Amino acid sequence: MSIKQDIRFCTSKDGVRLAIASTGSGPPLVRVFNWLTDVEKDLTSVVNQHWIEELSRDYGYVRYDSRGCGYSDREIDRMSLDAWVEDLEAVIDAMQLERVPLLGISQGAAVAIAYAVRHPERVSQLVIYGGLARGVLRRDPSPQVLEKTQALLKAAEIGWGADDPSFRQVFVHRMFRDATAEQQRAFDEVQRHTISGVNAARFLKNAFEIDIQDLARQVRCPVLVAHTKDDPLIPFSEGVLLASLIPDSRFLPLEGSNHIPFESDSAWPLFLAELRAFLPAVATIRPTAAETAATAGSLTPRQREILQGVAQGLTAKQIARKLDLSPRTVEMHVARALVSLQCSTRAEAVHKASEAGLLA
Repeated sequence: MSIKQDIRFCTSKDGVRLAIASTGSGPPLVRVFNWLTDVEKDLTSVVNQHWIEELSRDYGYVRYDSRGCGYSDREIDRMSLDAWVEDLEAVIDAMQLERVPLLGISQGAAVAIAYAVRHPERVSQLVIYGGLARGVLRRDPSPQVLEKTQALLKAAEIGWGADDPSFRQVFVHRMFRDATAEQQRAFDEVQRHTISGVNAARFLKNAFEIDIQDLARQVRCPVLVAHTKDDPLIPFSEGVLLASLIPDSRFLPLEGSNHIPFESDSAWPLFLAELRAFLPAVATIRPTAAETAATAGSLTPRQREILQGVAQGLTAKQIARKLDLSPRTVEMHVARALVSLQCSTRAEAVHKASEAGLLA
């Protein structure tokens, strides 16, 4: 999918220039910045490209570079949660969005929540992935954790711009436990060129000190909270805590051991299907029988086999044993079948495939 994007600039409350990118069309969806953004490099990034491609199919997808990153001003005086919220205010105002859903990933979830509490009339829904209510320094850390955190900050400040990637690899491994060597190398290149070592250390320090527990209790819009069970950066328990604090939020646990999912991760298509079911669609048009059959026909033979097992009430482990696959592979095929069939649940997928005569 070839993505064309429009890049423009706005100015935050304290005069910092911010770069904004928009792609796709349809209802707006604003992604709050997260760790190391570059609106141009993200188009080909192994971490962000699939997010842009998929979300631009259904929405007018708006992203922006954080202060100190990418095309936004690199030389800045302020780096704080308040400054980050002011930046989001400037972006939404510049795009003339009266009421919009927000996508908050990692520490961007805290910014999205703070904005939603400050401007409840401007936020229709919140989607959170890998978010947190409190940074590592706000979790009653042990002396060992404090020492390790200080070492991370020093490593960022000293070794960020070096040709030797050893310092930056620390941060790669903290985000991605299940990444290929090529994925690690590609992410490291983004890290190196997107931000300076000084700003990286400032960014991390502020993220480590986030505490929005009280704000989370004040959110009043519908919220979907997703978190991978083996997240190496933000513990799964922190995702559970965040969901428990937000009134009437829906929690979506996902299999996986990467902080942000790659396109090949089984968590990605499942999350994408849930996001599309949660947010308003471009149009609600019931497909014809021919369209349903054509969509279902795009299933692979393996996906059909696995959906047959789901229809029989088998678990992922039982299907895996029957077909000599791993449970994770079964989950991945189920997730991709949901996307192909444009369904948000397994039951819906089984029903749709059965109607098309694919599970006979």
